[in-house]
Amino acid sequence: MPSSISVAPSGAASSSVTLCTTASGWRRCCWTRRPESFAVAKGGGLKRGGFSRSLSVSLAGLRAGGAFALDGALQRLRGGEGQALDSAFARREARRFVTELGRLKGSYVKIGQMMALLGEHFLPPALTEALHSLEASTEALPWTEIEPLLQAQLGPRLDELEVEHRALAAASIAQVHRATVRDSGEQIVLKVQYPGLAEVIDEDFDTVVRMLLLARWVQAGRELDEWLQDLREQLHSEVDYVREASMLERFGERVHEANASGQRSVRYRIPRLLPAYCSGQVLAMEYLAGYRAGRAEVARLSQARRNALGEAMLELFFLEVYQWGELQTDPNFGNYLIATGRGGDELVLLDFGSVLAPDDDFLLHLGNAISAGMARDREALTESLVGLGCLREDSSDVARDTFAEFCCQLLEPLEDPALLPPQYLNRRGEYRWGHSALLRRVGRQAAGSAATRHFSAPGGDFALIARKLTGVFTFIAVLGAEFNGHDLAHRYIDDWLARE
Repeated sequence: MPSSISVAPSGAASSSVTLCTTASGWRRCCWTRRPESFAVAKGGGLKRGGFSRSLSVSLAGLRAGGAFALDGALQRLRGGEGQALDSAFARREARRFVTELGRLKGSYVKIGQMMALLGEHFLPPALTEALHSLEASTEALPWTEIEPLLQAQLGPRLDELEVEHRALAAASIAQVHRATVRDSGEQIVLKVQYPGLAEVIDEDFDTVVRMLLLARWVQAGRELDEWLQDLREQLHSEVDYVREASMLERFGERVHEANASGQRSVRYRIPRLLPAYCSGQVLAMEYLAGYRAGRAEVARLSQARRNALGEAMLELFFLEVYQWGELQTDPNFGNYLIATGRGGDELVLLDFGSVLAPDDDFLLHLGNAISAGMARDREALTESLVGLGCLREDSSDVARDTFAEFCCQLLEPLEDPALLPPQYLNRRGEYRWGHSALLRRVGRQAAGSAATRHFSAPGGDFALIARKLTGVFTFIAVLGAEFNGHDLAHRYIDDWLARE
């Protein structure tokens, strides 16, 4: 007798699906649906309707769960231990699920991207690897879907603009269109949130979590609940354009003050907000041109200029953490541009949807951890890691040593130059960020740290800052910069500790 399960996606109480498991996996036995309409957008747009969207993901999860259960049973019948979640079979099922997320677009893609970025402590490697493919899978919606939204959001103000129909860029929850203000000729950009996205975020998030549980990719528990709550809050922040507009102006004032100090050759630049063309789903900013860090135009800059750009990126991290108390936590390279010109090079900061404001206790432990890691003071470092929630009070010596070594390795570029591995230095004793293979080495160490039973999954704030720091280091490595970060880091940390 086949077993069965009924699925009633949240937000779709008028519908249910009964699925049965057979020798070939899960199949639909019956589908009961009371009258309710939903639509599928043409031309590659967002798939609409809470029922159709959550059903698609629930089915994907059920299929994976049934397939895992069946394959594991067959493995045990053959004398094996069942199917591992990092096997070729698991990778295939993970790719199928991620393909479904990409097809549905919108918040599902964003949720998947965030889980890929911050989920390595909870998700199996096969799923994390597959989710990373979503970073390059977004396509712009056609103008026929964007124009009605702009008309509804801006009303008569839209007539003041000549908007390019082809998107300048597209991401998981929004796309950007260049426009010209008819009266002044000024070029601006409109960041347009996809229609109907904010209304389905919680429903879509719950659906993905159900899928993870049904597919047996995660196990319910307190740490998982806390991580999911952090993700949910982060997701809501990224679709709150009123908050992002406020952050854009606040960071604009801060970089103006930082530039006025005149202590660096590279200036920071943030696009000016244009409130007249903003709304709950549209952000309007001045258009700023520039190059991504990996472009050939940047690679052709002199070593000295690339070094200065790398130092500016590293200093920005310390400004955010130790002077401003808020930092942009999305390390996506698309959030930065490098503008070159006769007036000097500029580091352009574009996106402030993901901004973290750690509390004072967290910053104290973080400052101590970075300072101790730079000095390779293991005792002080592990004490700070306990304060950050990365280690438990009863963690074994092995766990403490393993995670402390991971942190020391991550902070290698900030060490005293006399302690840096000589194979990663140039003839002047400067750290060669791109030749150090740092993140590959750190990744191997992280896997060992997470494997111990005494390791606690880091809290949301620590995970975001760790990802931010690795993003900063990657950016500097792509620039091919060569400089030592020790003095710069100590200047900010010592000043902050003195204030405490």
